[in-house]
Amino acid sequence: MEKTSPASPGTTAPCPVRTRKWSDSQPAGLEHMGRSREDHCGPEASAMPTCALPRMGSDPVLLKTPAPLGSVADSLRASDGQLHAKAPTKPPRTPSLVLRDASGRPPTYCELVPRVPGAQGTPPGHSSPETEAPWWEAEEEEEEESRSFARPQAEVSFCPPNNPSCLLGAQNRPLEPRVLSTLRGLFLEHHPGSTALHLLLADCQATGLLGVTKAQRGAMGVASGLELLTLPHGHRLRLELLERHEALALAGALAVLGCAGPLEERAATLRGLVELALALGPGAAGDLPGLAAVMGALLMPQVSRLERTWRQLRRSHTEAALAFEQELKPLMRALDEGAGPCDPGEVALPHVVPAVRLLEGEELPGPLDESCERLLRTLHRARQMAQDAPKFREAAARRLRGFRPNPQLREALTTGFVQRLLWGSRGVGAPQAARLEKFQRVLSVLSQRLEPDG
Repeated sequence: MEKTSPASPGTTAPCPVRTRKWSDSQPAGLEHMGRSREDHCGPEASAMPTCALPRMGSDPVLLKTPAPLGSVADSLRASDGQLHAKAPTKPPRTPSLVLRDASGRPPTYCELVPRVPGAQGTPPGHSSPETEAPWWEAEEEEEEESRSFARPQAEVSFCPPNNPSCLLGAQNRPLEPRVLSTLRGLFLEHHPGSTALHLLLADCQATGLLGVTKAQRGAMGVASGLELLTLPHGHRLRLELLERHEALALAGALAVLGCAGPLEERAATLRGLVELALALGPGAAGDLPGLAAVMGALLMPQVSRLERTWRQLRRSHTEAALAFEQELKPLMRALDEGAGPCDPGEVALPHVVPAVRLLEGEELPGPLDESCERLLRTLHRARQMAQDAPKFREAAARRLRGFRPNPQLREALTTGFVQRLLWGSRGVGAPQAARLEKFQRVLSVLSQRLEPDG
């Protein structure tokens, strides 16, 4: 065997090399055989210590002198002949690693030439990420080849399935004190900005703005729920959004009316809801359905009649009281009338409740001439929302990028959890009108206990 001369004294000392297992059973390692050492230690390093080359297979002689990395494969000899510099690769041993090529087709073990992680041009150190990105950060694959109308197959629901709850259990009664106490502590642990992002994530999923699967798009014939709710076969989605709006508003009112302690405690709860509404508004989280639900709780008659509580809010938390009167109430009035901000730059999820109520046959209040103008504004806003659905999707994904929600708080803001919290696992199956009327009576009783009339 011909030996190469050692590196000259003037050669720059090689940088430390990570020990690499040269084994014919590791396709990822064989892929790097024959590469220049410059890939690892820079252009000035051309020699590698002999100790970095472990003996492999049945090699009878171990190299005694340093050799360039490019000639290592040519210097190794096995008992059955010369090893090639590029040995045949084997399928990866980790079937859970799914790599896509340009066609988007995942690799299979039936391929003649399996694709290994390094063959896809993945940057060094990022070939096998430890954790996958959450679904709300995943890039949606747009189907460029099919731009024609797709006939809808069935009505689609974006409410997640009733998975086992870590807070409520398999069966629960309405308004369990233990669960209410846990939720109060959970919301106190998160500042309004964090809670607003949790609510934005839940609202985007319930509306069908983020996380829509290819099967759901094919079933509904459009790309998002903002488009579906304006179509005739969006009836189920419209009912779900109305149910969610009412349930969240009732839960927010319960947070205030359930404070049987000192007056300051109820005033602090009001302040927390006002700060959450500000965090949900345009320019912040931009979750207008969440903002509408919180404002619905604050404007509910059982809450607005608490004069002593609101007086304490103005005395102890003046800034929150002023923001509610001068900023939030005019904004909510404009949004309900089909006006207000709806630019995808400052809004991530538009206010859909007026259009949903109108499309479900509810009459608009007010004089006839005003209601006609409001009708036209609402319909125009609904059409604009459907056209700008891709822009809203981008705005919502941008706000949620890098966000890692608390699992319990995320569950607590889902529609199914709020329904079970308010009516129990058995009562949630009752008709909606009966459930809402019953809970309104419960809130009226709680409000009277806090501040009786007269």
